[in-house]
Amino acid sequence: MPSAPPPFADPQEPVKTPVLIQLGAGEDEPCLRADAARNRARLLDAAARLVAEHGACAVTMEAVAAAANVGKGTVFRRFGDRTGLLRALLDHSEKKFQAAFLSGPPPLGPGAPPRERLSAFGCAALRRAADELELQLAADPGPQRRFSVPARQVHHAHLAMLLRQVVPHADSELLAQTLMGYLDPALVHHLTKECGMPMERVQAGWHDLVARVTCACTDRGAEPQK
Repeated sequence: MPSAPPPFADPQEPVKTPVLIQLGAGEDEPCLRADAARNRARLLDAAARLVAEHGACAVTMEAVAAAANVGKGTVFRRFGDRTGLLRALLDHSEKKFQAAFLSGPPPLGPGAPPRERLSAFGCAALRRAADELELQLAADPGPQRRFSVPARQVHHAHLAMLLRQVVPHADSELLAQTLMGYLDPALVHHLTKECGMPMERVQAGWHDLVARVTCACTDRGAEPQK
């Protein structure tokens, strides 16, 4: 007979409630000179027009500089690289999403049972991914930096916090990474675009995954009967 699986790791330190972050400009944004702030808005407006007219593939540092009528060096100084520019375009919707799951109405926000919040979070993230799919795929920083993106860290911390409330004896850090994998824009693209799955089926799969993970971990973490 196969050996019994190893027990879960000891419960971790309580996961701190994630706080709303800003992705695009960083902590110096309120201190930007008026002309620098105007330049940044001008560059983002030019990039957004390129996405709307030609798709995210058309957004290069050179194309944005030309569309905004500034030097290419200005774009690099403001955003660092193309990924930084694309992530700045996602900044507004990310802040709205974070505000919704951190302080908005239930079931996505506080006030609903944690299992319901887990289900609502995934559905909202999947809808957002579908709406911004091309831009999110283009803004992927690659495997070396993917897990250090601030927004992803906030999402992971939020899922880990909710999992800890539902299944306190499970390894919430690893389970949260598993759930995050289901929400990966590359997987959403594969399922909806390449496999032709309707979003309703993908969201139903998320509900099923949350139910199975939380129920299985609850059963496994239960104290044995004496």
